[in-house]
Amino acid sequence: MKAIVYTQYGSPDVLQVQDVEKPEPKKNEILVKVRAASVNRTDCANLRAKPFIMRFGLGLFKPNKRIPGTEFAGDVVKVGHDVTSFGVGDKVFGFDDSVLSSYAEYLVVQTSKGVSTMPEGFNYQQAGACIEGAHYAYNIINKIELKRGQKVMVNGASGGIGTATVQLLKYFDANITAVCNTKNIELVKSLGAAKVIDYSKEDFTKDPGKYDYVFDTVGKSTFGKCKSLLKPGGVYISSELGPWSQNIFYSLITALFGGIPGLEGKKVKFPYPPNIKRSVLLIKKLIEEGKFKSVIDRTYPLEKVADAFRYVEKGQKTGNVSILFGH
Repeated sequence: MKAIVYTQYGSPDVLQVQDVEKPEPKKNEILVKVRAASVNRTDCANLRAKPFIMRFGLGLFKPNKRIPGTEFAGDVVKVGHDVTSFGVGDKVFGFDDSVLSSYAEYLVVQTSKGVSTMPEGFNYQQAGACIEGAHYAYNIINKIELKRGQKVMVNGASGGIGTATVQLLKYFDANITAVCNTKNIELVKSLGAAKVIDYSKEDFTKDPGKYDYVFDTVGKSTFGKCKSLLKPGGVYISSELGPWSQNIFYSLITALFGGIPGLEGKKVKFPYPPNIKRSVLLIKKLIEEGKFKSVIDRTYPLEKVADAFRYVEKGQKTGNVSILFGH
């Protein structure tokens, strides 16, 4: 089968198209014919193994799994002996940030992992590029006790995590202020934002409003810059570690003292996201209820995965980038 392979960490230039052996499912696994995948921020971080701490899971000196890719949609073509929850012919989708090897014509995945039957009404392309951002978005929101009508600012609202965050906040009846560029204003409004700040025209950190929560879904700001936006007791959460991993330090201080000392109880929380299966099932439910959609910026064939990585690494995409398989 054809697959994208890398044997060392680095830029997209290390990715190669090769013929590799087709995998066989173990007793608790399913074999999936991949129809679509995505290139996302998790894949980019895995490719370069940055931050360095990622190497303790991916492989210290070189990747343990030669085929990258974390997200997919496709058809079950074979099941392991002990599998009862899936059958041959099922349309499935899934995600695993520790690498699923989805940039290949076939993959195997344990049924206990973040995999489910595809939502009704979604095609392969939509299903293969909707979980990663939604998973991280949900694991930002579930770190706080969000109440109906509370004010939330979302920085980076037009990205993969940002578009999912806005939609989930809308589902939970939050009052959303979104930060994006000019071209995406109407998009984020359509997803549920009540107010939009165009960062190309004004500094969102100078906004006079006060918010219960500020979510930086692109990790390009800091608590220091955003703390004036928060109400007393308000919470800042970033999708990134922050300079010198400061968000982990601040979250520890928050846990110990109930807030950052001297700052009216304002808090920083770190969105550690362990339960992927829960996220997959929630997103499937919302899709089928018509309350969540996949936002896709552009599409590439499997052979052009390196170009897709280069585009994502520019940091200018809207929503998600899809990979379609030619079979």
